[in-house]
Amino acid sequence: MTLQRARKRPFKMDLARLHALCEANYARLLRLFPDYEQVNCREFSVTAARVRLEILERSRYTTFFRLHQSHGEARWLRRLTIDVRAYHDASMLEVGAFQAQSQIQPRYAYPNPHMFQQDEKLQQNQFLGDWLEHCLANGRSQQPVLPRRAGP
Repeated sequence: MTLQRARKRPFKMDLARLHALCEANYARLLRLFPDYEQVNCREFSVTAARVRLEILERSRYTTFFRLHQSHGEARWLRRLTIDVRAYHDASMLEVGAFQAQSQIQPRYAYPNPHMFQQDEKLQQNQFLGDWLEHCLANGRSQQPVLPRRAGP
């Protein structure tokens, strides 16, 4: 009896899902930081954690943000740091660096030396969406929010 090996299908990125996720994350970030055009930083607490959203760089169509989260009570938890790019003309937000890892590839061969998942980029953007949603539901700010200016 001959055993046939199951053909492994090549991994295909779900680009429509990634774009929808990036669009939703853009809307979430703007709800958390509506005055990003006038202010360089927004801080708030989420239970025992402190969250800081800061602008790293601005240009006409793109803004680079760094998102920090530190825990006051749980010393064993590492700081969370995510760098994101907001593409204002496309209304999309994309993870640029997650913790110390930058240059996320759209897909990875598996297995690979760092053991990244094949859809690592999608998973990191999904995590960002879940984290932003958690901040929206549970965040408490002491800073006043400036109204967003209308377009040109």
